[in-house]
Amino acid sequence: MAELALSEEDKAVLAGDRGEAAKLCLRLVVALAEVRGAPRLLAVDSAHVDGCLFHGQAGLDFVERLRDLGGRVAVPTTLNVGSLDLRHPEVVRADPETAAGARRQMAAYTALGCTPTWTCAPYQLTHRPAFGTHVAWAESNAIVFANSVLGARTDRYGDFLDIAAAVTGRVPDAGLHRDEHRRATIRLDCAALSPRLLGEDAAWGVLGHLAGRLAGSGVPVLTGVPAAVTEDQLKAFGAAAASSGGVGLFHVVGVTPEAPDLATVASPDLPVHVVGAAQVRAIRDELTTARGAIIDALCLGTPHFSLTEFERLAGLLSGGEPLRVRAYVTTSRAVLAEAERLGHAETVRAAGGRIIVDTCTYITPIVEPDVRTAMTNSGKWAWYAPGNIGVDVALGSLAECVASARAGRIVRDEALWAG
Repeated sequence: MAELALSEEDKAVLAGDRGEAAKLCLRLVVALAEVRGAPRLLAVDSAHVDGCLFHGQAGLDFVERLRDLGGRVAVPTTLNVGSLDLRHPEVVRADPETAAGARRQMAAYTALGCTPTWTCAPYQLTHRPAFGTHVAWAESNAIVFANSVLGARTDRYGDFLDIAAAVTGRVPDAGLHRDEHRRATIRLDCAALSPRLLGEDAAWGVLGHLAGRLAGSGVPVLTGVPAAVTEDQLKAFGAAAASSGGVGLFHVVGVTPEAPDLATVASPDLPVHVVGAAQVRAIRDELTTARGAIIDALCLGTPHFSLTEFERLAGLLSGGEPLRVRAYVTTSRAVLAEAERLGHAETVRAAGGRIIVDTCTYITPIVEPDVRTAMTNSGKWAWYAPGNIGVDVALGSLAECVASARAGRIVRDEALWAG
């Protein structure tokens, strides 16, 4: 194991030259580097902090202590979802003490100089890290998107470490920051799947769930898919793979920036798993925990809905019957502003949809208590919602979701899933 070499600037920070907050944060980063066997620390260009959800007093105490010590972030830093929709606080069913703690925690992160984006999808904003740059991103789907789709480099930074990296601008030279940990560990051969099925975001969520299960915390690579893969599909894949497994990076040959061909990211003896339509349907049905055909709600936007997804949803809703069930769409403030400017948000609201910002419905008590079954096109929402909020799930394509929300029961296009 290499001995950690600190720069003169690092030593000065540890001596208190940048204040007590930076000293405390660098001590955390150094401790992680020593555990990981990192030879040095790296400078990062940006950070994304996941620790904004109020889980109890410890998280609040930590960020308020950094604030009280005069802490400030050293690099541009965005903030993940919190436990409140600050623009529509009435939608969250939280007791006054919890709501007050959540509000204080969100305010304390902003006081450190973080940008109050309140989104799990910072890559949908105007600032996106460039290929090859080192960043300190937390939140599982943000990590995997930055590494895989943007070709930036971040390891998995959890609560406390994320803001420590933001305050210091430093991370260990370890994990997915290094070339040797970015090579594929398993290949998923998707050549047998139809282009129509691979054109659906929900199918990519199912594939991601399978990839996470097979790869664990390794690096899956997909082959046999068309080159015209959208960012929303890659988002769905990565989010599900990071939920069912610990995937922080994936490659899609001919699509993602580090994988122009298989040989660039994989050895010749890489294990191969052939994916067929029957397995895709089986995973879809496994994620569908609904016990009957009736649904009570529609939940979209995990990870947060993109502007392209709003356009698709508005197209499906425009001129059709109103939804018969409650519908929730979670997104960021920035995307919502554009969706409102283009008229997509009004179409969603006119059909009966409620748009939520700053938080997410699979972890915050927003969905009404009488909702027993919800339909979603998100593999991540389907994976977490039953355990987190006690709601059964039906997983389907966006078109199936809209058709089901209009009918009040699960509507399937089985020909799609036969692909």
